[in-house]
Amino acid sequence: MAKTKTIPWDAAEYLETDEDIVRYLEAVFDDGDPALIAAALGDVARAKGMSQIAQAAGLGRESLYKALSPEGNPEFATVLKVMRALGLKLKVAV
Repeated sequence: MAKTKTIPWDAAEYLETDEDIVRYLEAVFDDGDPALIAAALGDVARAKGMSQIAQAAGLGRESLYKALSPEGNPEFATVLKVMRALGLKLKVAV
């Protein structure tokens, strides 16, 4: 029986436009899982350039990678800083 070779899938490779990013984050926020939201922000930051986003957010690149990993647990202030650095706004809707 032939073995199937798999490769890791990286969402950051597919986030090419602002519309891609918005749709991705809308879906993640609709899910509501805080860990998934943090990881998705990490995907977006990597797509845009983690070093650039870390600098714009006033955070260390390594600590930002860790905070926005699937195992990370960033503070809400960190999430807001990253969103601002990405040019995103958090809105509330009914």
